[in-house]
Amino acid sequence: MARNERIGTVVSNKMNKTVVVAVESRYSHPLYKKVVKTVKKYKAHDEENKCQVGDIVIIKETRPLSKEKRWMVESIIGKEGRGRV
Repeated sequence: MARNERIGTVVSNKMNKTVVVAVESRYSHPLYKKVVKTVKKYKAHDEENKCQVGDIVIIKETRPLSKEKRWMVESIIGKEGRGRV
């Protein structure tokens, strides 16, 4: 069974073995046709505490690890630059 994956930016790493990843999505508004940007935050498991704030990561869906943690950091892609992600 294929698990969902998301690409996002680490916005917090203050918890032990946990990071908060902000995933940005865009869609066209059905009536006004304007592109709307939404940001959703996910708590993800980071076993080795490698992630730093600003890292771009791939997170993968997994079994529930705690009350709010259902994602795991699969890999770190790179650092967020001054340009857009």
